[in-house]
Amino acid sequence: MRDILKTLSYGSLHFSVGFGVVYLLTGEVTLAAGVALIEPAVNTVVFYFHEKAWARFPARALKGLGFRSPAHRGGHGPAQPA
Repeated sequence: MRDILKTLSYGSLHFSVGFGVVYLLTGEVTLAAGVALIEPAVNTVVFYFHEKAWARFPARALKGLGFRSPAHRGGHGPAQPA
């Protein structure tokens, strides 16, 4: 359920940004609404499956790619390649 709520939240934000950008560029409400409905709808579905895929990817697999967790460096900043 959390994944669905997170996806809907992301979709709402994406719609707002998409509408705002297209409207600012074109001044056309109809065009902005059309783009804002189609593009985020597709990206929202893609995002949902992206999150599901990453949830199945164990963090320990990143170590095999040369990444260390923040705990190895005192917990500060993004993980850096080893």
